[in-house]
This record gives sequence, structure tokens and C-alpha cells, in this order.
Amino acid sequence: MNKDFYINGLVKLIEPIVIKLGYELYYLEYIKENNDNYLRIYIDKDEGIALEDCEKVSRAVSEMLDIEDPISDSYYLEVSSPGIERELYNDNHLNKYIDYKVSVKLKSLVNGSKKFDGLLKGFDNATITIKLENDLLAIPREKIKTINLKVDF
Repeated sequence: MNKDFYINGLVKLIEPIVIKLGYELYYLEYIKENNDNYLRIYIDKDEGIALEDCEKVSRAVSEMLDIEDPISDSYYLEVSSPGIERELYNDNHLNKYIDYKVSVKLKSLVNGSKKFDGLLKGFDNATITIKLENDLLAIPREKIKTINLKVDF
């Protein structure tokens, strides 16, 4: 079965529960680590996420998963915040964080580097544009490994 198809099915089951409880489903992943499977649900809201929020969503989603049983393998359910220096996974995330500081890690070199920190200025289907001091840099999306918010403490 196609992994994206599988994830989309899980999103369709889980997102309505998360929204009903007053949160945004920020991201969902089903991955294997050290021979164990993990269903990780990242939730968000404007005021931030507390442990109680994660517990509330975990209980509600767990009840639904017990009834629907969409995952045949054994797995661990984890619910958490995406964090302060969250990864930006999709265009909605990119759009929300225009003019925020980001750290972009690359799969291969661009202008002699595999990492850039700057202000996210825009994006399209082919590129992500960040401002580096006084220059704009358009980075091909296929070269991007990750984009994270960058917070100065």
C-alpha cells in the first residue's frame, strides 16, 4: 500500500477529533524506529500546547483507533507539540511563517553550502526564497532536506 495513501487515511480519521477538541493537526507521521512503529501526532494552537492538551488528544484518538483499528501492526501512539523550532512540512506552514527566521538544511550544495539561516520571504512550486542579510536566495525545493523555524534565545 502507498505510504501517502495510508497517512491520508489516518489524517481523515484523526483530524476531525483534533479539530473538535480545539487544536490544529500540525503534522502526522507513521514511522519505524529501532524495530518499533510510532504513530506521531503533532498538535498546535495559538496559545501553545501543554501536557494536558497532549493527554486529551491522545485519549480521544486512542479510543477511536481502538474502534476503527486502521493499523494492523503494533505501534506506539505519541501526541506532542511541534516545538518552538518546528519543522515546516507543507505550503500552509511556509505561508504561516513568511518573514520569520528559518534554518534550511540541504541535501546537496547550493552556493557552496548545505545550510542557510535567514528570513523566509516566499515560495512557489519550485523554490523557497530566503533573505540572507541583504541578498535574496532562491533554493530549489528538491535540494531541501528540512526547513525549521529559527529562534534566537
